[in-house]
Amino acid sequence: MSEAPYAELKARLLERMRTGDLAPGARLPTVRALADELGLAANTVARAYRELEQAGAVETRGRHGTFVALSDDAVTRAAQEAAAAYVARLRALGIPDADALAHVEAAVRTAG
Repeated sequence: MSEAPYAELKARLLERMRTGDLAPGARLPTVRALADELGLAANTVARAYRELEQAGAVETRGRHGTFVALSDDAVTRAAQEAAAAYVARLRALGIPDADALAHVEAAVRTAG
């Protein structure tokens, strides 16, 4: 089963940000322009942008557009926040730390 188109687009944009192809401060195409360019529905691109914004990878500046906000520091911070939330959730469930790590390792292996 392949990923949903919005998730694939989001992953591609994040990868371009990580490699520096999309540098912090770079302006992204409008939702409509990118949808037309990629042959996707505008709602698909809008959802990818929305999720990237929620993750702190991009910021929308009203009519000025959507800009890359992600830097290496922001990536590290987001990863640390995700890890902390994961640990808090598993501890709330009573999962021992060793089992939590085993779950992460298994997820990494199966994520492809």
